[in-house]
Amino acid sequence: MKIENLLCSVSKPARYAGGELNMVKKEFAGRTSFALAFPDIYEVGMSHLGSRILYHIINSREDALCERVFLPWPDMQESLKNHGAPLFTLENRMPLGDFDIVGFTLQYEMNYAGVLKMLSLAGIPFYAAARGKEHPLVIGGGPCAFNPEPLAPFFDLFVIGDGEEVIETILDIYRQWKSSGGSKEELLAALCRVDGVYVPSFYDVQYNSDGSIRSIRKNRPFAPDRVKKAIVKNIDAAPYPTSPIVPFLPIVHDRMVLEVFRGCTRGCRFCQAGFIYRPVRERRMGTLISLAEKMHANTGYDEISLSSLSTGDYSELPKLVSTLSEYFEPRHVSLSMPSLRLGADISGYGESATRMRRAGLTIAPEAGSQILRDRINKNVREEDLVKTASEALALGWNGIKLYFMIGLPFETQEDISCLAELIKRTRDLCQKGAKSAERARVRISLASFVPKPFTPFQWCAQEGMETLIEKQNHISSLIGRKAIELDWHDADTSFLEAVLARGDRRLAGVLAEAAARGNGLDAWREYFDKDAWDQAFRSCGVSPKWYANRERALDEMLPYDHIDAGISKAYLVSEYEKAKSGVTTPDCRQGCTGCGLTSLGACCQ
Repeated sequence: MKIENLLCSVSKPARYAGGELNMVKKEFAGRTSFALAFPDIYEVGMSHLGSRILYHIINSREDALCERVFLPWPDMQESLKNHGAPLFTLENRMPLGDFDIVGFTLQYEMNYAGVLKMLSLAGIPFYAAARGKEHPLVIGGGPCAFNPEPLAPFFDLFVIGDGEEVIETILDIYRQWKSSGGSKEELLAALCRVDGVYVPSFYDVQYNSDGSIRSIRKNRPFAPDRVKKAIVKNIDAAPYPTSPIVPFLPIVHDRMVLEVFRGCTRGCRFCQAGFIYRPVRERRMGTLISLAEKMHANTGYDEISLSSLSTGDYSELPKLVSTLSEYFEPRHVSLSMPSLRLGADISGYGESATRMRRAGLTIAPEAGSQILRDRINKNVREEDLVKTASEALALGWNGIKLYFMIGLPFETQEDISCLAELIKRTRDLCQKGAKSAERARVRISLASFVPKPFTPFQWCAQEGMETLIEKQNHISSLIGRKAIELDWHDADTSFLEAVLARGDRRLAGVLAEAAARGNGLDAWREYFDKDAWDQAFRSCGVSPKWYANRERALDEMLPYDHIDAGISKAYLVSEYEKAKSGVTTPDCRQGCTGCGLTSLGACCQ
């Protein structure tokens, strides 16, 4: 059937139409075909920088092609089913099942059921063991791949760490294998020897009688005992998309994105990204200027955003901001930074600061009291918040957004009271310093703590949903609503996130059951079905609280202990003990703190 018949019956048909500026469309003959799959809707997936990078790398090869596919909105899912049509890509509108390789971006645990929903819509069997040579090779990558175990039975392999170099090697090996006519076992055997590639079927997991893991052992002699993450050491020379696709409809981050550096040295003890993306690698300023000029010439965007985990830590940031501002202001292009580090000297940017796009400024104190900020190693003080907010308001930023977490390890009722007081003091500061009533409003986001792999808090229990909801309501009652907008993450989705974040292979059945019950768009509040998830857990005989609300012993084997993220477990234990005592660890740019990265031949120094 014609795809146009489907597009006429759904909302936002541009999500599925393709044909955007800078889209790459190639002939399939003689090429390895790769479908870049994002298990969320178009507007979210098109904003993901990692996907843009992979799309650029694969399509830069003459012997390969890359096309995009996203999780459809429910109306399109229904239309595909009613017409008996499979899920298709945007470029050539080819069925997903016809590709050589399907690569999923695993950015967020709440997208896991979306992976299975996409496989179902494509007619591809869920389980890797049920797929033969006639099916695509299904691979996954992204931050969630650092604990791939809940999804392990569904994937042929995972890419752990940076993908720029690994994807080239995978394509080379796949092309050689396909021409040789070898077995799928032979393909996986060759791939598992690549740093950063994890083949879950080559490992067996055994459990103790109490449900904890007894062992994780390889079942093939050639598989590595532990899978080392892939690291792109020279990010300055790494490929970067200077002709990104320009969508026909607004997306979440609808602008040019310039990644100034990768990694973070701050060491916040709750932050997975801060540990798994180490070491810090900066792009030279000359490289960044060149990339920015090319992106603008190839897209026509009127905004460019500086991106990283902590952009304020870029070593030449004032000079970079000044140079970019001088280049882009005559071209009517605004420069923005999504957030600023507390204590950052905004006024130090000089006149260029006044030319930056000054939407709401996001600041992340994370906790309300100094002792709790010390426990989580935030290494900022209240005066840092006052300084940053005051300077931003004076320079015309349109209000302040504060990001906090509740349910943090060692949190007390006093910490919650301090959080509410800090919100009110910031509100008062904005009312005095802002230039309009709208700018005087403070926007507050409350996230619930989720223990994540490869962090010092990976052994901690998540607080129960009832307690988290009580804290949300208590904070709301303390701060009132005068010039304050309060938003919080739903406790039930944070609970499921915690279950999946540290889960093991026994959760695969729950995911398959949840997908069969219609779950998939769980990151969207209106489509998160808690009852369906509860039924899936009961049907599989799995207790979600055992995963989310249980403290782990420091010597317990974790589901991802066979993954080497470069951070030693001894270091994480040391950081956990420091958290108990309220002792901070300095930024490792001030001196190596011995996290273990040197074992992978890397360091932030």
